[in-house]
Parts: sequence; structure tokens; C-alpha cells
Amino acid sequence: MEELPGGRRPRLVSTLGLGQRSWEVTLDAERGWLAWRDPRPPRRRGGENYFVPTSEIIAVEETELNEKQRNIGRWQKMAKPHAFTVYYVKKDRNHRWRCGDVTFSCVDEYLYDQWMQALKQLLEMQRSRPKHLLVYINPYGGKRQGKRIYEQKVAPLFSLASISTDVVITEYANHAKDNLFEVNINKYDGVVCVGGDGMFSEVMHGLIGRMQKDSGIDQNNPKAPLVQCNIRIGIIPAGSTDCICYSTVGISDPVTSALHIIVGDCQPLDVSSVHHNNTFLKYSVSLLGYGFYGDTLKDSEKKRWMGPMRYDYSGLKTFLSHHYYEGTISFQPAKHTLGSPRDKDSCRTGCYICKKSEQQLAEQHKERGLKHEEDEEEWKVIKGKFLAINSVNMSCSCPRSPKGLSPAAHLADGSADLILVRKCSRLDFLRYLVRHRNQHDQFDFSFVDVYRVKSFQFTSKLSEDNESNVTVIGKKRFGQFCRDHPACCCNIANSTWNCDGETLDSSAIEVRVHCQLMKLFARGIEKNCNDEAAYSQSSVEQSL
Repeated sequence: MEELPGGRRPRLVSTLGLGQRSWEVTLDAERGWLAWRDPRPPRRRGGENYFVPTSEIIAVEETELNEKQRNIGRWQKMAKPHAFTVYYVKKDRNHRWRCGDVTFSCVDEYLYDQWMQALKQLLEMQRSRPKHLLVYINPYGGKRQGKRIYEQKVAPLFSLASISTDVVITEYANHAKDNLFEVNINKYDGVVCVGGDGMFSEVMHGLIGRMQKDSGIDQNNPKAPLVQCNIRIGIIPAGSTDCICYSTVGISDPVTSALHIIVGDCQPLDVSSVHHNNTFLKYSVSLLGYGFYGDTLKDSEKKRWMGPMRYDYSGLKTFLSHHYYEGTISFQPAKHTLGSPRDKDSCRTGCYICKKSEQQLAEQHKERGLKHEEDEEEWKVIKGKFLAINSVNMSCSCPRSPKGLSPAAHLADGSADLILVRKCSRLDFLRYLVRHRNQHDQFDFSFVDVYRVKSFQFTSKLSEDNESNVTVIGKKRFGQFCRDHPACCCNIANSTWNCDGETLDSSAIEVRVHCQLMKLFARGIEKNCNDEAAYSQSSVEQSL
């Protein structure tokens, strides 16, 4: 055990057995990595250096070497070796994580004890890791594989990481939401939902609702400052699309998500509240869609017997119908954000824009108070005919649409991207939809506008006269309508709002974005995930 100057943490350097050879193994707590180096000259085959960040070590266990492992090389002539196995995150391509392991051995019992103690102390220092989780499993979502996925792929990993769990198999819609209002939530380090986006929404509503209830906040007040939810939510994907998991991790894979939970990752997430006439309707973290996506969801709900294929069928049917809807949209630009929906850079792990935008938003609240959202000069109004109105808090990417609805949307900058697709030809609309699946700029159309907003209100033409309470601000500014979007009475039928995969009864809504209202067991999409967790690094070689 080497003591480093300046009172820094010591590092452990030893020669340990790995396979049939001796390797130089280093545990450097100061730099935060475990490394092992093949001491053979680089010109010979196999001269390699490997390392894993200590933050991604899952567990360490005593290991009993079998007879074949012990009767090789020098171990055959020496005393019985002591061995330990280190389990760690092994990164594969396309953001996929796996549980890797490496087994080291030595004949010196004191040295063995040193390593076991050092590694266990290191794991105990990982304060952000959960010890006790509440798990909700939806046995009916997606392909009805939630229970099997958890028991076969996730539970063994939680057990390996010494995480205890209380598991609830949901029996009816909103079971998890109702249960979260009753349990002693303070004894858990996090809540895990096994299912699709609907299951996540249920858990989210339960947690946020419970937090507001305990804090005496009226959720029906659209201007109420909501209390942040500090308990993290983990998502084990087992649904049809798993958009939220894909947009925050980069892949819909149960093992990858389980490992993000184990290492204690934390990703803040913006949440939009949706109200109608001072009545709370829903929270949204991904898509609020009116027109095309609302009609598609409404039609697909009648065909659940078709399974995931129903979305393709209903989407084609809605596209061919080519309905457009007239209405008024009023919104507040998100002036505190640094980015733009037309940026080329996407939100990634440790996003600078999210951190800076949060700071600037906090400064605005401090300087101007909560009344700043009612300032008259900050609102803009557009009236017109729309094929689709979409508001997204994240990119909404998925395997079918790797870029999502808004590629540059940020997870935690206190804003949403408002996308207005005005009436156009069926061919032009098809060109717009196709761009969700390629690398071209999907906003580069004359009939598409996109704005980064912190709140907005919408009223359809049909309900303007009957639902005036929602559009008080908009009606004050009817003289400010953009001349590019003239009013017309050609099609006054109402569409349905698609709120994270659930329909809303009212077409007239008021939406407000709450900056970083909740947290996930995730770290955002990493910039480079094409290397394995243990890989060659010249910097490690120099340190060794």
C-alpha cells in the first residue's frame, strides 16, 4: 500500500494472478480507477492495459478457484491460492451495458485481505448508490414480459449489488400511483418501475402527487410552484416503445437500465404540468401531441388487440385522413435557455446547457419572483390551421426514430420545444414525417415552426367561446396575431391531446414546464459508448 504525498488517498499496487499469468494490478482511489496491466513487453502478444472507473465497480466477492484453475503454472507447486472476483460495468456498442467480471488470485492471505478490505471500503464510499428499492411490475404491459424480465435479468443483479427490494405486482390501472400515496416512501432510496412509458407515468404521478400533498401544494393551481421530488425513479423497459428510457439512456435494454440504477446514476428531468380551467389534468415528460399524434393514439386505443402493430395501422389511417385543426396558441419563449431547437448538438451526459439554464432560471425567479410568468410582454400568440401541435420535454427518440421529434431538446433546461406543423399538402406532411428517421433537418420546411418555451396555452376554434378561462391571456392579444397564420373556419372539429401515450378529454389546455422537478436513475446519453468498459489507455499505463 503506497502512501501518496499531500495526504491523498493511498493506492494499492500488487502482482496478482489472472488466468494463467501474473498481472500488475493497481487500485488508485485518488484517480478513481482499478487497472490491471500485462507486464510482458508490448512487442509480445498480449501486452495490454485495462481499467474500469471505481464508480462502475458493482461488487467484489470471495471466489473459490476450481481444480483446473488451481493446477496450472506455478499454482500447482504453491499453497492454495486466495481469489476474489470484481464485478463491473462493461460497456458495449450503442450504449449497451453488461456485467463484466475479472478474478484475481494470490497465495498471500494478508495481501488478499488487503485487497478485499480496500475494495469493500471503496464500494461503501459510493454514497449515491441505492440500498433499498421499491419495485412496481406491470405484468400486462408491452408483450406481458415484465415479471419474467425482472426475475431473470434484473433481480440477480440487484442481489449481486446487495440491494434489497420490496416488489409490488400491479393488479389494475393506477395501482402503483395509489400505493405511492400510502407507503412510507422515506425508507426507500428509489422507486423502480418495470413496464412501458405508461407504467413510468403512473409512478411519476404517484411520486410527484405524494410530494405535493405532503408539502401542502394545490396541484389544481397552474401557477403553484411545485416541490421537487428528490427520490429517484428507475425504469426497467418492458413496454412497446420505451421512449423515455431510450431518450435518457440511449437504449431500451433491461440489463443496461438495471446497471444504471446499481451505480446510482442521477439525471434531473423537466416535467410539464397540464391544466384545464384551473383543474389539474396530467404531468408530461415526453410528448404532448395534438392533431396527428392525438388522432393516432385515439384510434389505436380502439385496437389494443392488435398489440404494438396498432400504432402503425392507426398512424397510416390518420395520415391518409389528413385532418387539420384550427386554434389559438399562446406561449412564453424560454429566454433563460442557452440553446435553440435548431442546434446540431444534442443533450448528453453532464450537459452544459442544462446546468447553465437551470442557474439562469433560478436567478430569474430570485430577481423577478413568480409573477414574471404573467408579464404581458413575454407572450406570443399564433392563430392558424394545424396538422399537428407537438410539445416535447426531451428528444422523444426511439428505435424507429433515432433522432426523435426534436433532436436538440434538453432533458433538464426548464423548457419544452413547441413544434407547430401548419396545414400543408399530404406529400409535404409525408416529407416531414420521413425526416424523423433520417439525418436531415426536420424543421427545414416553410410550414413547420419550432419554439423553445417555458409555458403555453392552446384553445381550439370550436371551444374558444365555451372555454374562455384557459385563453384569457390569448384573448387579450387577438390583435397581435401573426399575419402569416390567418384565421379560417374551414375545419372546426376538435382533435385529442396525446399526453405521454394517454388521451386528454379537453382540447383547451394550459401547460407549464417545471425545471428538474424529478430525477431518474440515469446519466443522459453518453457521448462515446463504442468502447468496452475495460479498455487500453496510455494515460493509465503512464500512471502505472
